[in-house]
Amino acid sequence: MQAIESFQDEAQAYAEIEGRGFHAVALDFPGETNDFHWHDFDAMVYITAGQLKVVVEGHEEPYICTRGTKFNAAAGVVHREESEGYSAIIGLSVLPENLTQPVNKTPPVDTAV
Repeated sequence: MQAIESFQDEAQAYAEIEGRGFHAVALDFPGETNDFHWHDFDAMVYITAGQLKVVVEGHEEPYICTRGTKFNAAAGVVHREESEGYSAIIGLSVLPENLTQPVNKTPPVDTAV
């Protein structure tokens, strides 16, 4: 996960996603706290309503994302999310219908002793 930035409106979000050659999807997420996971695609995330807390493995402080927050999420970054529900425009590096399932991949178990 890269730096948290801001955006002005949905038109800016769609323009930036298109400009990068990504595929935009507007989604409403219910409240959830999930386990650590990763994705096999890059994403651009634009929060349009609600709040999302993202905890990235290896980082001390969580990222708190509210309306107007944007961030880039690189494939392979292990993280978890907490929210009471939020809406976002997400730019995906792959077509939505080509997402592998499950979308949230379980991190490998550390077998180091």
